[in-house]
Amino acid sequence: MTINSAKIFDRNWKKYEAWFEKHRTTYFSELKALKKVIPEGFGLEVGVGSGRFAQPLGVKIGIDPSKNMLKLARERGIQVIQGVGENLPFKDNTFDFVLVVVTLCFVENPVNVLSEARRVLKRGGRLIVGEINKDSQLGRFYEAKRKKSEFYKLATFYSGNEIIDILRSIGIKYVESYQIPLQPHEIEEKTKGADKGGFVVIAGVKE
Repeated sequence: MTINSAKIFDRNWKKYEAWFEKHRTTYFSELKALKKVIPEGFGLEVGVGSGRFAQPLGVKIGIDPSKNMLKLARERGIQVIQGVGENLPFKDNTFDFVLVVVTLCFVENPVNVLSEARRVLKRGGRLIVGEINKDSQLGRFYEAKRKKSEFYKLATFYSGNEIIDILRSIGIKYVESYQIPLQPHEIEEKTKGADKGGFVVIAGVKE
């Protein structure tokens, strides 16, 4: 996450939290898709934010540059560290899985962030990415309103296939992916793939 993005989240943490309450079905749909690929073990979330994903998914440690976000994550029982995904303060081969949810769109270099995530993974560990899919109707909606959005004005969106290509380029073997269309009034069922859904979950392993 860039310094400017971190400042945006520090200023707007109340709006961030309010989004999850207002869009509960979307949030629960995203969690449902993520739970499909989360393994057992010791996990890290890069860009943990307020812990909205880490806490229900059993992630023990989270890193984020936003102080106000980390305060909320700590209240949710997450062990938090202030820092950035490009420079993770952990030894090689530490975690069973690393989670990166709606974070790549806010970083300057997603390859560097995912390479660091791979470094701290144990061999056979899972790298899991959840993102808004640029090629979906939802992705086009966010792109169209990006300049007017307090959160997404600095964002760069990626397609599911672009994320899979990045994972392969850094030595992560693609394993599976799921997608949901994100209709606002019901909890969506996930389907396999990462090419059409508004929110995509992509999992790979470190060989």
